[in-house]
Amino acid sequence: MVIANIREKLKTVPKLPGVYQFFNSNNDIIYIGKAKNLRNRVRTYFSGGSSQSPKNKTMVKNIIDLDWIVVRSEVEALMTEANLIKKYQPRYNIDLRDDKTYPYIRITNEPYPQVLLTRTIVKDGSTYFGPFTEPRHLRLVLKALHKVFPIRSCSYFIDELVIKNKKISLCLDYHIKKCEGPCEGLVSVEHYASMINRIKDFMKGKTDSTENYLLKKMRDSSKKQRYEESAIYRDQLNAIENFKSRQSSVATDFTERDVITVSQKDKLGVAVVLRIRNGRIFSREKIRLKRLDDDKESTLKTVITNFYMHSDFIPAEISLQYEPQGEHELLQWLKYKRRKTVKFIYPVRGEKAKELRITLQNSKLQLGEWILNNEKRKNLAPKTLNQLKLDLNLELIPKRIEAFDVSHLGGSATVASLVVFVNGIARKKDYRKYNIKEVKGIDDFAAMREVVYRRYKRLSDESSILPDLILVDGGKGQLSMAISALRKLGLDYIPIVGLAKRLEEVYVHGKTDPLFIPKHSVGLILLKRIRDEAHRFAISFQRLKRKKNISSSIFEKIKGIGIKRRTLLLSSYDSVKEIANLKPQEIKEKTGIPLDIAINIIKLAKENLE
Repeated sequence: MVIANIREKLKTVPKLPGVYQFFNSNNDIIYIGKAKNLRNRVRTYFSGGSSQSPKNKTMVKNIIDLDWIVVRSEVEALMTEANLIKKYQPRYNIDLRDDKTYPYIRITNEPYPQVLLTRTIVKDGSTYFGPFTEPRHLRLVLKALHKVFPIRSCSYFIDELVIKNKKISLCLDYHIKKCEGPCEGLVSVEHYASMINRIKDFMKGKTDSTENYLLKKMRDSSKKQRYEESAIYRDQLNAIENFKSRQSSVATDFTERDVITVSQKDKLGVAVVLRIRNGRIFSREKIRLKRLDDDKESTLKTVITNFYMHSDFIPAEISLQYEPQGEHELLQWLKYKRRKTVKFIYPVRGEKAKELRITLQNSKLQLGEWILNNEKRKNLAPKTLNQLKLDLNLELIPKRIEAFDVSHLGGSATVASLVVFVNGIARKKDYRKYNIKEVKGIDDFAAMREVVYRRYKRLSDESSILPDLILVDGGKGQLSMAISALRKLGLDYIPIVGLAKRLEEVYVHGKTDPLFIPKHSVGLILLKRIRDEAHRFAISFQRLKRKKNISSSIFEKIKGIGIKRRTLLLSSYDSVKEIANLKPQEIKEKTGIPLDIAINIIKLAKENLE
């Protein structure tokens, strides 16, 4: 039965294109959809018809409010829906696993553009190629780009004014022929732009223009007896050939196209995208999907919109198994993004049908592998956790384990980490970082007590879920301090152990000697893995904080060191100690910082260590 306020709202929903949102009792968005006619579409959810899917029937029971956004067209509704789903990740929309982490290759919008790897989309006119879901292939592409093109590796903004005022000096990349020196105006904006255009062609699978350019330059250099220069062009040509040799030749039709298939079993699915450029497989991407229902056309629409949302890597043709939901709107949107017509094709015979079958087979294999791994993990976790329960003589299986580690550098920049494992699997969204506030100098024991107290004081105040087992990185000292913090909170009934690094010994409350646990025990192996993850997370945070502290407190005193040079210096070296042991010329060659300033940097670094 539709509750009263929704019944009233349904009367006011406009008959216009737009996006609708459903809310639950916690005011969380649980579903986002789009419609050509908002009123007609939204009313179908509350009509009580037998055609509703089980997922929709469950969802409707949880809806207590709704809202909508009116837009100008169906294409705008499509994009608004995709962006809102990406932002809010509603419970009843399809979940594209790891979607936030997919990297792109970005070409920045500058006079001398940078070519870099990014996971963050900045709408500033930059060009994006991707997404890349296979790290191995992405590394291959980046390696080829840097071998073939003299791309600048620095992150400075360079224009005529920067060059005129000599704000940046040549770095080592110029001297080893990896950069043409735009920072000092040794290459024109036009020449650099022509290289960027060749990079864009390269990313589209078009290598002919670059090969012809390099071949001409190699021959010209050879004729002028500039053999070292000629050898560089030769090596760049070889890098292109090596890159092309790793791409399978699959077609005689050189039309650029993507082939997209989706395989599904129950609520899980895998989409595979085969990028074909110049008759070769440029890349194969896979996207894992969760929370699926039987509406395969809607699933395909979601895959297409999310895959091409931020990409400038859109082909002329896209081969599909079947027609996606909202085909017309999708094609209009892709045409707008590409600035040229895009065509969906549904091949049933010939070369393109064979490509579709190959891609579908890939998606089926990837889905089978994912399901198998999930089953293995489910079967392994109970066995491992049960063994850990026996090893530690616990009353309950430790399904939720929280682990702490403390890290510092000589007593400075002290931090702590918390990692959480549920059923033997890391739950990274629950990880936490802590700046140690009350402890001065080197005192790992007190730092451990502080972080354990802060963590469980907060959980107690919020009545949040407590862990089945707490793990601290350390021996009897750290364990004792952690127990004292729990005792102060009245939580010392929670099982807690310490895992010492040196001999991998496990200490428990009330026993002087470590437990005897066989080194091959899967329970002990899990404890070590969790401890190591806590250590890794603490170290990464400590390094970040150390660099920030160095940046804000030491080198800002030196005349001629601004925020850009400090950032460059700190991204090039890990510590003050490392900088103190350098020679001024080494700093100049690596960072481009002038010698007189490099001398002062080293001097101040040495003083800081004394």
